Amino acid sequence: MKTRRSFLSQIIASGVAPVFIPAHVLRSQTAPSNKITLGVIGVGSQGTHDMRAFLNHEDVRVRAVCDVNKKNIERAQQAVAERYGSADVKVLSDFRELNRDKSVDAVLMALPVHWHSIPATDAILNGKHIYHEKPMGMSMQESKHVRAAVKKTGVVFQFGTQQRSDLKFRWACELARNGRLGKLKEIQVGVPGGKIGPDFPEQPVPEHVDWERWVGPAPMTSFNVEKLKRDNHENITNFSLGMISCWGIHHLDIAQWGNGTDETGPISVEGEATYPDKGGCDAVLTWKMRMEYANAAPITFVNEKNMGIGHGTRFIGENGWVHVLRGNIKASDDAILRDPANKEGMMPIKLINSIEHTRNFVDAIKNKQRAICDIETAVRSDTLPQLTAMALKAKRKLLWDPKAETLTNDDAANALMNARPFRGEWKLPEIG
Repeated sequence: MKTRRSFLSQIIASGVAPVFIPAHVLRSQTAPSNKITLGVIGVGSQGTHDMRAFLNHEDVRVRAVCDVNKKNIERAQQAVAERYGSADVKVLSDFRELNRDKSVDAVLMALPVHWHSIPATDAILNGKHIYHEKPMGMSMQESKHVRAAVKKTGVVFQFGTQQRSDLKFRWACELARNGRLGKLKEIQVGVPGGKIGPDFPEQPVPEHVDWERWVGPAPMTSFNVEKLKRDNHENITNFSLGMISCWGIHHLDIAQWGNGTDETGPISVEGEATYPDKGGCDAVLTWKMRMEYANAAPITFVNEKNMGIGHGTRFIGENGWVHVLRGNIKASDDAILRDPANKEGMMPIKLINSIEHTRNFVDAIKNKQRAICDIETAVRSDTLPQLTAMALKAKRKLLWDPKAETLTNDDAANALMNARPFRGEWKLPEIG
């Protein structure tokens, strides 16, 4: 049998260059025993995007994919075939079967939000390390339940807030944490608002979709193909808390990082919002929220362009500001960013350096250490959009005890932390 080295040597010696040599042919091989085997639960747009990132790692092997939409499965198989030269991957429609597969070391969970907590907890209790797409879930109870499972089993947990693995976000947070802007006065966070419509008239369920399973623990609703699209189901309250959570978690997480509040949270949350008055999307449309901290800068959280606040996270200090979003960082004075002493990694307080989020997860598994966005960080950051949702439902200012993780003297609002009733057979797996 020819080795890859001899194969490449013959090509070079012949003087004939191939048009394309797959990257995996050029990489050094990793012994199968040293590979992390991965199962993917949910191979829609986000799940397939994440899976492709894992496929780039020589020491990872995608072993199984799970989805209730056969077209998603077909696209996932194609991606696997492009990488491995064969679509030899287990195909499952029940996440419980994948989670009990002893040939799988880790799970990527990238389902619609209403499905996050149940399969994630089940995977963790079956000893699977987990890359958990954001947000944590539909309620704070679900977030805490997943955390309890991680603490019991000790698996590696990585949250899908991948901006922490981006140099520009780390740089902005290091500037804020090192006082290079002066004392922080405020952090402004702007993310896309909700949407209006379209209407979703009932349609026949196509053969390639198991709609009963897609809806799962959520209240049953009629099928319309548009509901399968992420931009729509993330704006429907049957399936999501809306953009305050699905987008908000990303930049609120960066606000937490730069504020130095990863182990705590706000002490009060209040604000106002508007909602669509027509169409099939009913999640929050616009909002203005204020979060006060005991010993850190307050956060103003809005839908972008509201109050003149743009997309991203802006740290405002006594001596200037820095604004960061995907692909861009700018400051009130260019000299702040040009100063060699202010460069990322050059200041006294140095934040964790992760250059790629899925790589950080794999390395954490191999090195038996915490990932950059571990479960404590995830729950603390996710608490901010959860509190936002609760304050909007309660229609009043909420006082939060970040140490006890409960609302102060407010039984009615504390009830909003609980998960809504799950439909049918579905429930959160018992941790014991």
